[in-house]
Amino acid sequence: MAAQLLDTFDFGLLGKPSEQDGMMVWLFRRNCSISPRQLLAFFISLSVVSMLVALMCWVGGATLVTPFTVLELVAMGAALLVYARHAGDRERVSISAHLLVVEWENAGAVERVEFNPRWTRIVVNGNGLVEISGGGKRAFVGRYTRGERREKLARDLRRALLAA
Repeated sequence: MAAQLLDTFDFGLLGKPSEQDGMMVWLFRRNCSISPRQLLAFFISLSVVSMLVALMCWVGGATLVTPFTVLELVAMGAALLVYARHAGDRERVSISAHLLVVEWENAGAVERVEFNPRWTRIVVNGNGLVEISGGGKRAFVGRYTRGERREKLARDLRRALLAA
C-alpha cells in the first residue's frame, strides 16, 4: 500500500514525511493548476469555438481564416500535450532500516535508485538540488521544493537515516 503524505503543500514547499510500515516517505509533486483531463476538456471547447468562428468566416468569404485556425489549434494542442505529459511529475524518497529508495517520474517514465542507508551521503550540491549518493550511485531530489527549503530537506533526510 502506498504511503500517503500527511500534509499537502503548495509547489516548492517541503512536505512532511509520513510513516507507514516502518518507512519514512517524502513525496513531492509539481503544483499543477489544471489536471490533464480538465486540460483536454478546455482544449476541446477551445477547438469547437475556434472552428465555429472559422466556419462563419468561411461562409462569409474569408477562406484563409480556416487554415490558420487549424494551424493555431495544432500548435496549441502540441503545447498543451507537453504540459499534460509533465503534470504528473513527482519525486518520492523512502527510508527504512535496510533501504533508501529514490523514485522520480518525468513525463511518465519512472526511474528508481536504491541505496544502503548505512553508506549513503546526503548533501546540497552546487546546483541547489539535494544529492543522495552511495555505492557508486547518485540521485538528485528537490526539483519541486523551493530552493531555500532544500537544506532543511537534506537535514531531515540525514536525521531519518540516523534514526533508521
